[in-house]
Amino acid sequence: MINNFKDFQAQIVPEPLGIEVVKAKGSYIYDKKKKYLDFVAGVSVCNLGHSDKRVIKATINQLKKYSHVMVYGEFALEPSIKLCGLLVENLPKNLNSVYLTNSGTEAVEAALKLCKRITGRSKIISSKNSYHGSTHGSLSVSGYEKRKRAYRPLLSNINYLSYNDSNLNLIDENTACVILETIQGGAGFILPKNNYLKKIKKRCNEVGALLILDELQTGLGRTGKLFAFEHFGISPDILLLGKALGGGFPVGAMITKKSFMNKFQINPILGHITTFGGHPVIAAAGFESLSIILKERLSKKTLEKEKLFRSLLKHPYIQEIRGKGLMIALILKNEKLANQLVLKSLDNGLILFWLLYEKKAVRITPPLNISETEIKKGCKIILSILDSI
Repeated sequence: MINNFKDFQAQIVPEPLGIEVVKAKGSYIYDKKKKYLDFVAGVSVCNLGHSDKRVIKATINQLKKYSHVMVYGEFALEPSIKLCGLLVENLPKNLNSVYLTNSGTEAVEAALKLCKRITGRSKIISSKNSYHGSTHGSLSVSGYEKRKRAYRPLLSNINYLSYNDSNLNLIDENTACVILETIQGGAGFILPKNNYLKKIKKRCNEVGALLILDELQTGLGRTGKLFAFEHFGISPDILLLGKALGGGFPVGAMITKKSFMNKFQINPILGHITTFGGHPVIAAAGFESLSIILKERLSKKTLEKEKLFRSLLKHPYIQEIRGKGLMIALILKNEKLANQLVLKSLDNGLILFWLLYEKKAVRITPPLNISETEIKKGCKIILSILDSI
């Protein structure tokens, strides 16, 4: 199978990890020969682990009723309405209208368009070392030139702040929006410091710009709150979700207030359209997954598990542990050590992964319902490998 994988399916790296998956259950992924403890969860997607029977049941039940029936927004589909309603119930009052998309990067694209429409401005502020996706607009506002230069020209009038830099004069009366990751992901799981997000929000209010927070990785309980911005005492004008929202299926969401969202209805109508956004089967899976996260209070439990990880992962090669909740990164002494840890862990039945930009980092983003026993098992493998390097 691996030969066909490389021959017929487009590859984005020269040497993919290439596990030939035959099944996945709970915190484990299986190939033909062994099982792997999964400390990555599909890159912050599988918050309930793999093949949760409740999500499977909800998906099958919806499949028996109907799948795709009409392009987005024309028919009233119960699963989509329920998912949107549950999100709104758990968000601040200004975030009361949900546009469901097929992916996180599509949610970014929709948000950028809407901000230009609302403000009549074209200047966009992003952050250095940010990542917001790979489509044309989302790549344009991602702040890592090495990943972008081969695809220029991209969108114009994009400016960049250094994350956590309090000099905000770049945000002015010509600015349509500021788009930030609530916690920077690819840069190394960087948290905002010294009320940075409050300062950004205040400056946006002063000049009439909108604040977009990208919570594709941080949303749905991963950081110890349902949404990471809750840690920092603000509410964005537009919230972006993806990854874990679909319960293991592809999805995204742009959320803002209804008066803003209504701009897509007129002058012109169909201001933003999608065929499969709000797909009823995916929405059913997403609603069930979010319901379980809320009912089982998994957000709060991530903070307890973070403490366990931090107490166990002490080693001379680990310079720092960044992040919050179950979005943590081991910062090793150098890139070589990080590469060795990821690859040797795979040989020892543990799945770890890299971050996009910070080459010394190793990602740990397991399912939110991972057990303490599984955490201890994985950490023991990590420490054993570091001892052997």
